[in-house]
Amino acid sequence: MNRIESYFRKATLPVAFALAAFVVAGCGSDDDAAAATPTPVDPLGAIACTGAPADCVPLGTAGKYVILAMTGVTTTGTSAITGHIGSASSSGNTTGFSETLDTSGTFATSAQVTGRMYAFNYAAPTPTELTTATATDATAAFANADSKVLSGPAFTNVGAGILTGLTLAPGVYEWSTGVSVASGGTVTLAGTATDVWVFKISGGITMNPGATVTLTGALPQNVFWRTAGVATLDTTSNLKGIVLSGSGITLANGASVNGRLIASTNVTLIANTVTRPAP
Repeated sequence: MNRIESYFRKATLPVAFALAAFVVAGCGSDDDAAAATPTPVDPLGAIACTGAPADCVPLGTAGKYVILAMTGVTTTGTSAITGHIGSASSSGNTTGFSETLDTSGTFATSAQVTGRMYAFNYAAPTPTELTTATATDATAAFANADSKVLSGPAFTNVGAGILTGLTLAPGVYEWSTGVSVASGGTVTLAGTATDVWVFKISGGITMNPGATVTLTGALPQNVFWRTAGVATLDTTSNLKGIVLSGSGITLANGASVNGRLIASTNVTLIANTVTRPAP
């Protein structure tokens, strides 16, 4: 059992045809009409991986959140978050956002968040949903990423973990160390909108100041950074893809992400921009 599996287990458009609408409204019972009403689509929720199902890492309900953490989400300075935030800490532990609790008691809003903020100490069903997202679905996502078979011998310890200047084809990669991109450097992921990258990293991820992940033809929802260690994004660095950290995720001042941040401990922000993948 890896670290995140152990940690999480312990924590515990609308579409209607005119004729069908007429029949339900005019001939059906009230119960029939209610049953026929489709569930609204959350415009800030999950955006699915577009690759072959066997290649993707399924996030389940964890994919609802642009930031999801087990022990808390904090920010200093003014961040700009597009998507929902979830903290599964029993104390809630979302700080620095000056959030306002909705009258329902199930979520909060913040001027720094285009979306909703969910914390474990909010009203039902939020605690149950966060437990499912972390203990069940995030754990399953980590296990799924771990189970991916390498795309070949050439996909092991590429660049000895130094990704600066590399162009990486789609596939499943693995490093026995951490990975890094040097200050001002770039790593390019080149492929198509249906290609998938899964990076299995035994150490951490280090994006040095100004480092950038560039996508050429690729989509951020198809890129999975599964790391056992801390993911650190230094000042003005930019990462694209979904980070699945067995530890924490820390962003320094001005760092940005186009993807999702899912951590088994905390996510720490300092005036950052984090944006969910676009549909």
